[in-house]
Amino acid sequence: QVQLVESGGGLMQPGGSLRLSCIVSRSIFSGARMGWYRQAPGKVRELVAGITSGGATNYTDSVKGRFTISRDNGKTTVYLQMNNLKPEDTAVYYCNTVPGMSWLWGQGTQVTVSS
Repeated sequence: QVQLVESGGGLMQPGGSLRLSCIVSRSIFSGARMGWYRQAPGKVRELVAGITSGGATNYTDSVKGRFTISRDNGKTTVYLQMNNLKPEDTAVYYCNTVPGMSWLWGQGTQVTVSS
């Protein structure tokens, strides 16, 4: 049974925007703090942004002011709006709870920022 599905990645030029979506099963989503993570080639996966069930957010320093995490509790979906993309944002992006549950990692969605 698929517990979550990420989508929305792609190839974008520097300065561009993308919006990622993650549909999560209700049993996991309800009341959970959710987050977007990313893993670049040769690097450790990192938490990019998190959001509580009440909407409080936090971001890693490198994306503050550029990325916005949000959630739609009715649709059990978490979003990541990414603006002013930079080449260093290139990575596979994943959603998961915060902290992440090892069995919940999905396929992720590739974001490539290149001119």
